[in-house]
Amino acid sequence: MSQELSHTDEQGHARMVDVSAKPDTAREAIARGTIRMKPETLAMIQSGGVPKGDVIGVARLAGIMAAKRTHELIPLCHPLLLTDIDVDITPNEAESALDISATVRTTGKTGVEMEALTAVTIAALTVYDMCKAVDRGMRVESVRLAEKRGGKSGEIVLE
Repeated sequence: MSQELSHTDEQGHARMVDVSAKPDTAREAIARGTIRMKPETLAMIQSGGVPKGDVIGVARLAGIMAAKRTHELIPLCHPLLLTDIDVDITPNEAESALDISATVRTTGKTGVEMEALTAVTIAALTVYDMCKAVDRGMRVESVRLAEKRGGKSGEIVLE
């Protein structure tokens, strides 16, 4: 199945997609990712013992802020009026990790997949930044789109 890229013109130059003729629809995207770490680091985060403060709270706020600024980070993203952003960070002791999920919603002409992916990524990077003094081996893994709803393609559930 061949499909043309929407962010290039006839000459192959990058361009922003014109969405002016598209109808406003309710849109939602869910992204997920993980940051793995030493068990001692996870325990320190859970007990509130990280010198820089509340890791999960700060990372959640960073993810929310990042989703709102995605268009400033990714050159061809449209600025969107986001109506809801939820970033959930859950300790996973079995995997010695924090599992991160971001749900982003809007009513508009274009989807919010990039905003959800950005929220997860920046939340994970914030955890790394706050804990790197005690664990430089942390790994951000498996950042991916899990679900999206709305727009021409409708509902897509990838996991």
